[in-house]
Amino acid sequence: MIRFPSVAAGGLAAASFLMADRLTAQGTVPASPPVQVAPVEAALRDPGVARALAALDARAPAMAAGLVVLGAIESPSGREHERAAEVARRLRAMGMPEVELDSLPNVVARIPGRSGRAIVFVSTLDDLGSIPALQRAAGRPPRVEGHRVVGPGTNTSATTEAMLAAAQAYLATGRRPQHDLVFAAVAQEETGLVGMKALYARYRASALAFVDILGDGRSITYGALGIHWWRVVARGPGGHSLGGGTPNVNQAIGRAVDRILSLPQPPATDNPQRTILNVAMLQSGAVFNHKPDSGWFSVDIRSLDAGVIARNEAEVQRIVAEVARETGLSLSMQPVSRTPGGQIAGADTALLVRASTAIAQALGLSPRLGNAGSANLNVAIGGGTLAIGLGGERGGARGQPGEFADIPAMVRTAKHVLLLAVVMGHAGR
Repeated sequence: MIRFPSVAAGGLAAASFLMADRLTAQGTVPASPPVQVAPVEAALRDPGVARALAALDARAPAMAAGLVVLGAIESPSGREHERAAEVARRLRAMGMPEVELDSLPNVVARIPGRSGRAIVFVSTLDDLGSIPALQRAAGRPPRVEGHRVVGPGTNTSATTEAMLAAAQAYLATGRRPQHDLVFAAVAQEETGLVGMKALYARYRASALAFVDILGDGRSITYGALGIHWWRVVARGPGGHSLGGGTPNVNQAIGRAVDRILSLPQPPATDNPQRTILNVAMLQSGAVFNHKPDSGWFSVDIRSLDAGVIARNEAEVQRIVAEVARETGLSLSMQPVSRTPGGQIAGADTALLVRASTAIAQALGLSPRLGNAGSANLNVAIGGGTLAIGLGGERGGARGQPGEFADIPAMVRTAKHVLLLAVVMGHAGR
């Protein structure tokens, strides 16, 4: 098996995220023995590809410098415009044939192929909502320290930097792919996968597959965990404690929560569908001597099986209606977020999964395969389109003042994306 120099074995694994933050490690299994995939082996023997891989090693300092720029830009969900503009500028500067920047803002670049089909690579533009305050508190942009780029805003952006480097490396090969190669940086991932949903609507009919770039490929996920969040709101007459008595919204909240949490659920030790029904937040009232006129509680419903999610939602709706009748109070379910999930038949043996596994092994990794992803890939899988999530190492301390990105991991990620573009972009010729 071919090993790439320097960055293939590098990384600061002891202090890093070994799984991307939005990609669950549950249900993963090691991919062994080594996977042999003829198109991957052919790509690794190709002199032009070898030169492109070597160029990515040489570009490590430039990638780190690019990440310093991206990481310094405040980019919480809904306010990614400046970072998106920088990504679009760099795509145009490298000679990308087609680059679009929309109002979300998504950045979508395309290398046209011949088949009318597409392989779509996706990275995320937005940071956690807490990051801008940390960026301002730092008082300076991110900085390069050894094998790291340190500073708030660097961890998530490392995947976009890797995607940009891979796109540039592919362009340098001078190849024209069989299928369109789309490189998209999407907005509002943290607030409902908004950018990904728009991207999927655009490419659903033509996409052969989506690749969600979350790390270097230490984990490869080909299925999606459905996650539905609800807010149950209770309303009724408020007043001073002296008015006392019932109905009281807390009575309805407590009764409903107790019944919801009493619904039969799989045991934690034997739950292959990853089914969860949980109440995490309850909110009502502000002072000791007042009966609140409103309150709410959260409901988190998730499973690999969409039918199970639907049944649990129906049970919660039944309980909410039942408690409303009993107490005479108003209870309503309000959707907060619906992350689609599902499984694609045969995904585990598809060329995309096998190729990604072989590439990860060629990069010196021992990838783990799983079917319970939770990130941009969920949108495609939920719609019935093959997708994978490249999870793995990218840095650490996300959302903390000492957040950092690992430069060798970023280069490995770029190599993984480049090789997938070569293999999948020319598959089926």
